[in-house]
Amino acid sequence: MLEKLVETLLRTAVEHAGGERGLLIVPRGGDLSIQAEATTSGSTVRVRLCETPVSAAALPASVVRYAARTRESVILDDASARNPFSDDEYIGHRRARSVLCLPLVKQGTLVAMLYLENNLAPSVFTPARIAVLQLLASEAAMSLDNSRLYRELQEREAKIRRLVEANIIGVVITDFDGPIIEANDAFLDMVGYSRDDLMAGRLQWTALTPPEWHAATQRGMAQIRATGRCDSYEKEFSRKDGTRVPALVGGAAFEETRTHAVAFVVDLSERRRAEEALQRAHAELAHITRVTTLGELAASIAHEVKQPLAAIIAEADAGRNWLAMPNPRLDVVSEALDAIAKDGQRAADVIQRIRQLATKTEPRKDRVDVNEVIRDVVSLLRAELRRHDVVLTLELEAELPMVLGDRIQLQQVILNLAINAIDAMAPTVDRPRELVIRSGRLGCDHVTIAVQDSGVGIEPDDLDRLFNAFFSTKPGGMGMGLSISRSIVEAHGGRLSATPNAPHGACFYISLPAATPALERDWPK
Repeated sequence: MLEKLVETLLRTAVEHAGGERGLLIVPRGGDLSIQAEATTSGSTVRVRLCETPVSAAALPASVVRYAARTRESVILDDASARNPFSDDEYIGHRRARSVLCLPLVKQGTLVAMLYLENNLAPSVFTPARIAVLQLLASEAAMSLDNSRLYRELQEREAKIRRLVEANIIGVVITDFDGPIIEANDAFLDMVGYSRDDLMAGRLQWTALTPPEWHAATQRGMAQIRATGRCDSYEKEFSRKDGTRVPALVGGAAFEETRTHAVAFVVDLSERRRAEEALQRAHAELAHITRVTTLGELAASIAHEVKQPLAAIIAEADAGRNWLAMPNPRLDVVSEALDAIAKDGQRAADVIQRIRQLATKTEPRKDRVDVNEVIRDVVSLLRAELRRHDVVLTLELEAELPMVLGDRIQLQQVILNLAINAIDAMAPTVDRPRELVIRSGRLGCDHVTIAVQDSGVGIEPDDLDRLFNAFFSTKPGGMGMGLSISRSIVEAHGGRLSATPNAPHGACFYISLPAATPALERDWPK
């Protein structure tokens, strides 16, 4: 359609104006391009469509660029006579006589330019002919612009059609409140419905959305109604078989009424599976690290269990001796039995804590008392602290808010930091070996834990890579403890950091969000 319009325009202009040669020039990406050329041979006008950059070899470039810049017509009755464009290379070389360059302008925008020349005679383009050309130019500008818009619309529709039919992502057309109007095969396969289901009106945008995702979907719809588009967001769709598919959704309105929209849907199933596999691998690595840590503490834990067992044996012997006397002291025997029960419970508690750390379980979401977690870790460290001559100070703030998370994982983090602190103080001989574990509040919505030692400290160059996997300052260390610890803390919505401690040692800080109903609701499934 555009090609026919261009040919008709150029042929008519050349025939009515008396030109020997005519060009239609159009703007192209900040420059000018020749779109068609008309030449005469006797009474015959031949039109050739082309796409050639404007150059001095094809036309008087200074004339054309002046007309394009000023939106003014340029008429040279005799280009061979002295004029403002006499120095133009083309005019001198071709010995042009009559020259006309007429801008085609619509609403102040340059749509095209009509260039005509006649090298046989001067003053060919008379005022009467120019008046006809200007009238023609006005109509041509509108026709060319409309044709351009129509072509761009066709190209845009073709691109959209290719996108929809490529089935790379799901594409849905919906009116929000009613059934889905159209959808490509990618989306239908995603939700497990057929095209017959679609044509029968059995697919509704809201009905495909599980109840807990209604709020996110309604926010997206409201944003489209208000602004014409919505930011991409994650949600799930209910499949026909009752299963669910995770997806990333974005959308835009079709028209000003904003009652219909197109939505683009990306299936996140593969990403979800990859994330779950990564979580399983992380949990397995965390479990291996816990077991390795318990192995390092084996001697200290054995001593911690041996003490109450030795006390049980001693109390049992004493009770038996009292019972063997002619007048048994039953009150003393009862005290011995109480001591046996207490020491037995103490040993059982140690074993239970070891068992919890050694057992591989799924991460849990519970309300956890940080101070209790710290005390559980300390009970496993007592013998290790004595063995390394470390003085422990607990500074635990009372009545802290609960945090939301996995008790065993948090124990693992604190245990790892405490063992690292003990190891860092092993070379220290010129000052007391002091380990301080604090808990407190940070603002009104976070709980903090600090593990501080008086050891060798942290080199400034090591701070940036301290939490990198496989980086370790300990001889023979795997370099996984701090990396896993940070991952655990961040999975709880918190932050783990480290700073040098003045004048000696280092301090590791854990910040965890306090448990709130909103946090429990948004906790990752």
